[in-house]
Amino acid sequence: MRFSFSISKLLELLGNDVEVSGDYEDSISGLASLKEAQVGDLSFLGNSKYASEVAGSNASVLLLPRDYEGPGKPGQLQIRLDNPSLGLALVCREVELLLHPMPTPGIHPSAIIEPGAEVSAQASIGAFCYIGEGAKVGAAQLQNHVSIGKHAEVGDGSILFARCVVADYCRVGLRNRISQGAVLGSDGYGYTFHEGSHERLPQIGRVVTGPDVDVGANTTIDRARFGETVIGEGTKIDNLVQIAHNVKIGRHCLIVAQVGISGSTEFSDGVVAGGQSGFLGHSKVGAGAMIAATSLVSKSVEEGTKLKGNPAIPIHLSLRLAALQRKLPEFFKRIEHLEKYIESK
Repeated sequence: MRFSFSISKLLELLGNDVEVSGDYEDSISGLASLKEAQVGDLSFLGNSKYASEVAGSNASVLLLPRDYEGPGKPGQLQIRLDNPSLGLALVCREVELLLHPMPTPGIHPSAIIEPGAEVSAQASIGAFCYIGEGAKVGAAQLQNHVSIGKHAEVGDGSILFARCVVADYCRVGLRNRISQGAVLGSDGYGYTFHEGSHERLPQIGRVVTGPDVDVGANTTIDRARFGETVIGEGTKIDNLVQIAHNVKIGRHCLIVAQVGISGSTEFSDGVVAGGQSGFLGHSKVGAGAMIAATSLVSKSVEEGTKLKGNPAIPIHLSLRLAALQRKLPEFFKRIEHLEKYIESK
């Protein structure tokens, strides 16, 4: 995918607080890594371990941290700023708008809008979408095959990608991004054992997301048994995450791929859950806690705690135990040697 915009546009996107050196003046037409970039491309140094690749990069424009001291090549523009990764994100937002411009408001002829549903005149409703009775869709973008249940709500500025589902009575906040195949409001997994069989416990609550929430592809967020399953403002959820009924997620949390969160668990603000970590139900995770990938959290976690392992323990203890584990073969040999020595006496 190619695009084109000027250096002046690039500097406008990055703001005034940058340091510019070099003499490249043509347009930018691509983005690439330092090693793969060619003339006309923009690249960046976001991780110091790749600093050695900057000097050999053929990129025409480089976004660099302020403390980078190497000279540029002839015909190359270096832009120093506080956060090159953030600078690249600002550029990518502009590229995204060029490659995927906002659709014209309107409703595709194949969409089905049930009686009593309210759809903003500024909304874009794609092919084969379904909007149920009494639902409210603001100035949002629904791509193809999106299903909005009865009396559900979608806030202004939200984008719902292909084949995602917002089930009955659930509410999507302002400026959410709900990725392909995600389901908000699937039934919670609730059963009780009675007279030899598992009896279903009806799940009659809903899911509510705050502003600026992202939900990854094929993630499922279960409706509450009663009350609400809540995703707080600014929280970002990766692909293939399972969030069970009555979970409460705070603001600005990061939940990475394949995390599983059992029912009635509560995350405070700023929690980070690494990939494939799991959380047993009815526990509380304190603000700013960080859980390493593949860990199992079986009880409540205090604020600011860093945990790792199965079961999860303080990360410094986990690393210490891992180091000792690698020495076990040596320890067994020493014990065997001592046993033989004692037996010989």
